Amino acid sequence: MISTDRVEGHARSSAVTGQVKWAPVRSIWTGSLFLVGTVGAVATVSLENVLIFLATTAITIGLGHSIGMHRLLIHRSFSCPRWLEYVLVWLGVLVGMAGPIGMIRIHDLRDWAQRQTDCHDFFAHRRGFWQDAAWQLHGKLDLRHPPRFRLEARVAKDPVYRWMERTWMLQQIPVAVILWLLAGWDAVIWGVALRVTVSLSGHWLIGHFAHRDGHQTWRVEGAAAQGFDLPWAALITFGESWHGNHHAYPGSARLSQRPGELDPGWWVLQALARIGLVRDIVTAATLPHRPGLLRVDPDDRHHCPCLGLFSQD
Repeated sequence: MISTDRVEGHARSSAVTGQVKWAPVRSIWTGSLFLVGTVGAVATVSLENVLIFLATTAITIGLGHSIGMHRLLIHRSFSCPRWLEYVLVWLGVLVGMAGPIGMIRIHDLRDWAQRQTDCHDFFAHRRGFWQDAAWQLHGKLDLRHPPRFRLEARVAKDPVYRWMERTWMLQQIPVAVILWLLAGWDAVIWGVALRVTVSLSGHWLIGHFAHRDGHQTWRVEGAAAQGFDLPWAALITFGESWHGNHHAYPGSARLSQRPGELDPGWWVLQALARIGLVRDIVTAATLPHRPGLLRVDPDDRHHCPCLGLFSQD
């Protein structure tokens, strides 16, 4: 039974046995924002509103989810001043998926399950498109024998993170008030309801396709779920769609690996490092080779796995 830094399996732990159930709070949250966002947006289309949507989405998904929540809080692939960490993670909370502690728990449980020799279809996105959408956006998986989740004290006891966790849905209110004061209710529809709807749906879509098929440079031998790269989505996901690279080296702050792989999140981190706000950046080149990691021959990615080490070239 493979364990991770925060998730520890025990003798009875199983990543397979469990039941997907309706999650009413999450479902109502997702469904109500979808209704307001889609219907309201259709009735209020304008260039100004589209620009508000694009700007708020780029800030929350890019700086918030990709850099603050994923690369920093979850993987600790770089360090920065505590005030900047709070700002980046707060922007990630505004994506509307969960609070900081909830996001770590969701991510790490899925990561633990995917590393086992087998896991439930929920973790691997194996079911059909619409069933997977219903599961991921409106349900939760209750494992019969879950592993132990142990969150480090640095996060668990942090009063700011505990406050964000308690109030993560309410964090949309100050954003809505600012948008309403600046541009009225139309801006609230586009900058809150539609933004969260697209962010939640987009996050699921990338997860769905990035675990099923696509370009593959790496394969983790013995893992229940493999990651695939989606080059067409690299720019709009801030580099998160290089998911095959991420499965190979989850601790790397750089999700791209070769020239031509777009990774805006990495570009931002490099810029912040130049002005002294980011340090101790971890990349695949500085990580130890992961056991079971196989380099897949780009000319025959389905049949010719071979050992290989990451190269910066």
